[in-house]
Amino acid sequence: MTSKMENTHENFFWILCIMGLFAILSSTMSKNPVLKPFATSLGTPPELIGFVASASTIPGILISLPAASLSDIFGKRKVLLVSTFIFASAPFLYLLITEWWQLIIVRFYHGFATAIFVPVTEATIVEQFPAKRGERISLLNSATAIGRGIAPFLGGYILFLTGYSFDTLYLAVGIAGVTSFIIALLFLAERKGTTAQTGDDKNATRRVFQGWYELARNRGVLAVSLIQASQYYVYGAVEFFLVGYLTEVVKIDALSIGTITGSQVVALIILRPFMGRISDKIGRQIPIILGSTISILVLLAFPFTTQFPLLALLSIGYGLGFAMAISSTSPLISELVPASLVGASMGFISTMMDVGQTLGPIISGLVLTTSLRYVGIFSSFSLLIIFSTIIYALSKTHTR
Repeated sequence: MTSKMENTHENFFWILCIMGLFAILSSTMSKNPVLKPFATSLGTPPELIGFVASASTIPGILISLPAASLSDIFGKRKVLLVSTFIFASAPFLYLLITEWWQLIIVRFYHGFATAIFVPVTEATIVEQFPAKRGERISLLNSATAIGRGIAPFLGGYILFLTGYSFDTLYLAVGIAGVTSFIIALLFLAERKGTTAQTGDDKNATRRVFQGWYELARNRGVLAVSLIQASQYYVYGAVEFFLVGYLTEVVKIDALSIGTITGSQVVALIILRPFMGRISDKIGRQIPIILGSTISILVLLAFPFTTQFPLLALLSIGYGLGFAMAISSTSPLISELVPASLVGASMGFISTMMDVGQTLGPIISGLVLTTSLRYVGIFSSFSLLIIFSTIIYALSKTHTR
């Protein structure tokens, strides 16, 4: 009986990974590399291009926590179905756009899909694999990262073949989104017997707010969330400003820049599951502190390095440090709360991730305008991680 249940959970996990790969492939291909030229073709004012780009990130701040909290009450499969429906339906709305401001609305709607999907899938994995949550969450994130990595190449190829036919590209985006939705429907049909705690709307609302209050007063949850926010603050900014440093200061060719930045992504995809497995075995504290320390040292070295081999090694090193830290944050926060709040805790840490990733490029852009330029940017990254790591270490937040 136990073996049969384990096989069911195992099959379910890989279905979830495939569903996530197509979902994130779809959402990423809707913006990279098509969003900028599509927005320009619609006559978007240059000063408002940033609103188009950021419209899809706002739902992550607004809805991740409420959606994940509701999944604790009404069941995670129902909420996942809502998410995949948005993945499937949003791409076809791009085909109806005739004005630039409509693109902002569609991007905002599309952003709800990922905002719901990420914390709820992580919470589901925590429930299914309590002893392997670090490894399995990391494997899921690597699967979605593969989809994210394929998207710009596939999208660019479609645009190249079709002479920049935006309709054709968004049809391809829709096919990927519908594939994820169909997989979700099949998965939900197989799990039809699962029941969820529903209750009346008034009690459900009370439980949601009570859960948020418990999270807000849990010092361990706050410390881990600070680590998550600072790590993604830096990651979101490094994605953008490392390219600027390599272009403006190091002055190397586009192929070399792609190799340096791409090696970081590859390192993250490959190493994250291994780091998750290690954290399952030795605990979360060591990987978080060691990963943060590696990131601090690498980030401090970046603006003083101009040699291609060293820059590539530093990029891989940053991928290693980032993978070590974030492979433990989500599993750890789920271990610091009761089972009834696992979904809410995933939503909380996902919200903090989005806050950090949104603020990183904005604040770093202001630092770039100072006389310190890239030295100031990379130093600020290290200082932020030092601060959050000290807070985490002093909180003595660990589970073993």
